[in-house]
Parts: sequence; structure tokens; C-alpha cells
Amino acid sequence: MTHKKQKLVYLAAASHSGSTMTAMLLGAHPDLCSVGELKAINLGDKNSYLCSCKKLVGDCEFWQGVTTKMAAKGQDFCISDAGTDIRTGATPYMQRLLRPLVRNPFMEFVRDSLLTLSPVWRKQLPLLQKRNADYARSIAEQAGVETVIDSSKIGIRLKYLLKNPELDVKVIWMVRDGRGVSLAYKNPSEFADAKDPKLRGGGAGATQEHNRGVEVGAEEWVRCNQETEAVLATMPKESWMQVHYEDICNDTEKTLDKLFEFIGVDPSLKRLDFKTVEHHVVGNGMRLDDSEVIKLDDRWKALLSKNELATYHQITGEYHKSLGYTE
Repeated sequence: MTHKKQKLVYLAAASHSGSTMTAMLLGAHPDLCSVGELKAINLGDKNSYLCSCKKLVGDCEFWQGVTTKMAAKGQDFCISDAGTDIRTGATPYMQRLLRPLVRNPFMEFVRDSLLTLSPVWRKQLPLLQKRNADYARSIAEQAGVETVIDSSKIGIRLKYLLKNPELDVKVIWMVRDGRGVSLAYKNPSEFADAKDPKLRGGGAGATQEHNRGVEVGAEEWVRCNQETEAVLATMPKESWMQVHYEDICNDTEKTLDKLFEFIGVDPSLKRLDFKTVEHHVVGNGMRLDDSEVIKLDDRWKALLSKNELATYHQITGEYHKSLGYTE
């Protein structure tokens, strides 16, 4: 019996680009489900890590159901150790080859050729592809929907999901002003985690990500968006679309309508009260906030110094303008 391909919508973006909010807005639609990042790494201690329903992930009925459905597919699964990242079980040789960002087709051909020399990779890649497909399918079954949202963001994961024979993948490329992204890198506990300090780090009370500075944020913003462009260049144009975080905040309904039309679900069923809808999201700390206010976060305008802005523009150069930011 041949399985129907599982529909998956992938949010590709630099970190701190609004993907969690967008995934929850999309997941509030009755025909879609978002559980955050399906690569599910660095969740922390399962005895303190909270699902967005505010229960410990081990006590959450949704995740218990997903675990049961994975077991029925022959997969030993626990959300706190999902084993769905492309680097799961990688040897040092594989780690080195999987570390660089996705680049042009020739460089990806070289990467793939070198990876194929590894017997561990040849054995593991089909198992990882099946596990990811089973995981997406189990989430869809548990939620009673056809389409799952994956906000894992990174390009190397997307590259292999596109090659997964059991998945039908569409991509939303999320772009946020890199200055906002850089501010979040400067102070992630303040700008990229739950507002309640007790809920930060998924419930542990401390943000896992460390302050890395505006320079790192600017470099990552450029590199991650360029990586996304490299992957999208391999896809038919009708299978992906670009959306700006600022448009989601400033013109929410119209932007959501475009996204839902692209995904192939009824835009009239959108829900702006997206936190009222039951979610079971892991990942960014804002998933634990109760506020449903969709407001543009442009605090970088007041909080980045002239020197920091100069550093940002020196790093990003013309690429800043190429993604639609002119000021």
C-alpha cells in the first residue's frame, strides 16, 4: 500500500524573525497544525520543559498521543529526544560536512558526494527521512489535519526534507528587518523568550541562548537568508513564497489570507485569537506568553546605538536593501 504524501509547510528564516508567532497564527487554522520546530533539538530537561499548553511535555495528552502513533509506525519516540535532526547520530566526519550552510548546486553536489562515502550516512539518511515523515504524519493524525507546519527555519534541514519521498513540502520564507534580529542576538532573554522570567528556557527559568552581540546577529541574518535563497533556487516558484514579519504585524489579515491561499486552505477560517486556540508548541519562549496582541517589535530603533547600527550596516551592506529594507 502506497502512502499519500504528507503535506508539510516549512518556515525558513533567520533566528528571531517571527517564525514562532507566524507558526502559531497558521496553526490556529482548523486545517493546519503547528508544534513549532520539528527538528526538536535542545529542549532541555523533560521534567521541567513545558508544552505551550503549560503542561510538562511528558504529561501533555497531545504529545502522549503522538508518541503512541509513532510507536504504531515502529518508531521509539520521545519529544524531549526526538531524533529528527539531520545531524542525529552523525560521526565527526558527517558533522564536518553537514556544518556549512547550503550553497550553490556544485558545492552541494560535492557535499553529497563526500557524505555518500560514509557507510553510516548511507544507512542513516533513509532512516532519518522515514522518521521525519512518520513524525509529521503522526502529528497530523493526532491533530486531525492534513497539513503540518514546521518552523525549524534552517536551510540544511529543508534541503533534505525536499528530498524526502514521503513529504509534499511548501516553503514560506520569512524575512524580518535584520536590525530587530540583531537586537535579539544581543539580549535573547529580553527579546527572544517568554515575558515571564519564570517561564524562560521552556520553564526552567533561564534562557538557554547566550548573548552573542549585534555583529553575530547581523552575520547570521545575512548567512541564513542567503542559505534559504540557495535552497529556494532549486524549487519551482509555485512551491514557495516570501513574507515579511513586518507585514504580518502591520497588515495581519491580508497577509494571512495570502499565506492560507498559498498553503491551500480556506482563508476565511483564520483565527486572530491564536492563543485562545489549543496549541502544543515547543521552541521559542513566546509560545508561553498569553498575549494575543500582534504588534510590530521595532525596539531596535531606540535600543541599538549609532555604533551598533553602523556595525550592522557594514556587515549586511547591500543585502539589507535587497530584502526590502531601505531606511
